[in-house]
Amino acid sequence: MNTGILAKWWSRAIGLSGCRGKYYRNNLIMMLVVSAIPGIITGGIVYWMVGGRLESELLQMHHQQIEQRARNIDDQLSNLELMLSHWAFDPQFDYSLNGLDFKRDFERSRDITKTLVVMQGSNTMVKQVELYLAGQEPEPLLFNPEYGEIHSQAVSELYDKLIEAKRSAYWTEWAFDPNRPEVKELTLVHHIPGGSQQPFGALLIRMDTQKVANMLKTMTPYNVGETFLVQNTGDLFASAGGSSSNSPFVTELRAKIKERGPAQKSSFFFEWDGATYTVTYGEFSRISTEWTYVSASPITSITSPVMFISKLILVVSFSALLLAALLSWIASRRMYSPIKRLFKTLLSEDIKTEGKEDEFTLIERQWQNLHWESHDLQRKLAEQLPHVKESFLNQLLQGHLYAYSEQDLRRRMERFRWEVENKRFIVFYVQLMGITSLEGKFRSGDEGLVSYAAANIIGELAMQRFSQSDTIHFHDLTAGILLVVPEDRSADAEVHSFSEELTRTINVILKMRVTVAFSAPISSISDIPLAFEEVKQAASYRPFSNENQIIDIERLDQEGTDEAEPTYSFTLERELIQAMRTGQEEEAYRLLADFLEALKAKGAKTIDVQQGMLHLLGHVQHAIMQSGIDPKRLFMGVNLYEALSQIREPELILIWFKEKVVAPYLKELSQRSNAEVKIMIEQAMIYLQQNYARDVSLDSCADEIGTNSFFLSKSFKQVTGSNFIDYLTELRMDRAKELLRETKLRISEVAEQVGYQHSYFNRIFKKLEGMTPTHYRELGK
Repeated sequence: MNTGILAKWWSRAIGLSGCRGKYYRNNLIMMLVVSAIPGIITGGIVYWMVGGRLESELLQMHHQQIEQRARNIDDQLSNLELMLSHWAFDPQFDYSLNGLDFKRDFERSRDITKTLVVMQGSNTMVKQVELYLAGQEPEPLLFNPEYGEIHSQAVSELYDKLIEAKRSAYWTEWAFDPNRPEVKELTLVHHIPGGSQQPFGALLIRMDTQKVANMLKTMTPYNVGETFLVQNTGDLFASAGGSSSNSPFVTELRAKIKERGPAQKSSFFFEWDGATYTVTYGEFSRISTEWTYVSASPITSITSPVMFISKLILVVSFSALLLAALLSWIASRRMYSPIKRLFKTLLSEDIKTEGKEDEFTLIERQWQNLHWESHDLQRKLAEQLPHVKESFLNQLLQGHLYAYSEQDLRRRMERFRWEVENKRFIVFYVQLMGITSLEGKFRSGDEGLVSYAAANIIGELAMQRFSQSDTIHFHDLTAGILLVVPEDRSADAEVHSFSEELTRTINVILKMRVTVAFSAPISSISDIPLAFEEVKQAASYRPFSNENQIIDIERLDQEGTDEAEPTYSFTLERELIQAMRTGQEEEAYRLLADFLEALKAKGAKTIDVQQGMLHLLGHVQHAIMQSGIDPKRLFMGVNLYEALSQIREPELILIWFKEKVVAPYLKELSQRSNAEVKIMIEQAMIYLQQNYARDVSLDSCADEIGTNSFFLSKSFKQVTGSNFIDYLTELRMDRAKELLRETKLRISEVAEQVGYQHSYFNRIFKKLEGMTPTHYRELGK
């Protein structure tokens, strides 16, 4: 395209034929006015808003911020009150402290010091926690937190006044130093013992004055002004700026609040010394009294700059008229530049040199071609999108995309046609049970087929109820669901209804039971892997029974998971290992089933049963090693712990333990010993179990079963994997640990019941267990 053609096209485009000056001038004026109008309107609106609306908005914002921060302060003070009440009623601070000789009972003194140190470190505002005990001989005692005696009559009188108060728990502004009565600290006091009508001491929490002031400063949003707390009875006053209760500003402000009365709003404007303050006040309900908090902040320093800026905007807007004229002239000269770049980008050289059609016709034709190509690519993408989305969702749930930022994850989900703007996400974990039950349609080995069928059912149900949902199955009778719900409304009712419908449908179609766990709505995509892991963990807390379970993780967190501790039968464990060592196959299988039933008792949860069976597996492998068999060789290097942790149904656990653990060991054992020797060793082991509390020796046992001690010792080692003395010691130690855990017998009585002298029992117990019997009993508690 030559210069003449370009000039001709340019003249037609901007309409300069014959009247360039007037047309050009009119367009420049129009562009000038259009560019200047926004600035003029903006300046006028800002000037009008500053006149009145800004002040009301600042007052409202000040009120909201102060109320929120006041609630935070109220929560901190309430936590301190609850903590002090808890310790005041603790048995550690009961009547046993009255008259106790702490110098002799130094362990009690040390425990009290540790407790006070823990209380002192529980909150950053706590300066010191003290325990005062009056009436001690010869002097009153003060733990602060170290033990000490009070020799000053003036100091003891200060502390006695705290105990003489009629209230058992209260706040006070306390002068802790008799030599400096003007220095006072905010102090929380609780008489001990808690609830007593005749207290003999007090627990004190002395607050750090500077940190209390810093806490009150958080209620001043503009870092200037005054914030203070005052007890309604007038006995307590705390200020963020160090003002006194009788300062002119505080006195006038309190009088103004008193005039307003309870019927008026708790926020207002206050004029003082030529400045306007926004004031917000309210009340705290503290122990046996009410506190009033007041926050006053000047807003004049904020509105004045805004007024200046609004005037400046008007000046700048008029100045922009001149600049707009210059810029408009420059812009008109370069108006054709983007069209030229577009033409070069879309069209090839051969098309551009034809010159038969104008640029816009060629651009339109090329755009249509690109549009059809794009449409074809979109069709192919739509065919592959479900598979790509499933892969992405699997990686997201498993936490493999941890390196991506929140913005990257949102962009990727939007490319996969998820709508994530102003949305929240709910993660489901679905676990199927009962594949081995008689009423089910499937058997072991069909896990992948069942998971696929369940995922299809779940996906169809979710699509009927939610606009955005995706389901993925993990081929092991579990599936995950990601729901995308609106951010501005609650989906709790729909989620619970969907969970119930999903459970009923799978019960009817697949004849299986279902555990459904779902998370709370979350706003961040990067938190989805954590939420998925939490719902998986929540599913493991279901009762270990073949029943439907719907677990809301929010309610689980609120209600807690504290239940009765699971029953782990050490007796059945010992009998099972004994039966395995002696090759009693039927007895071993029976004891294994009884052990599993004991774990399932008392409403045990899945995680309790799995951990109990893993614990048993560890003890069984230890017994196998003691018998001289290498577990790695016996089980061919299989990771038994990982395999057992993947099984969730009791019938499958029992079958797996029989086939993979007990049966291989019994088979190996039967190849090592003949029947007669096994019977003899079984008799010896029964004799030891019945007589371990007596003076048992290798010779006495050999005489009892009718053999010689040499043959007995050799055969015992061959069959059980351990020698005679080690087995007897292990038997006695197991019984001793059981007595230490479950009875209150003295250590000497425990030693006597397991066939040891007291002193020797202490030495051998510490040698084998690494601790004394007394320490073991304390750990058991």
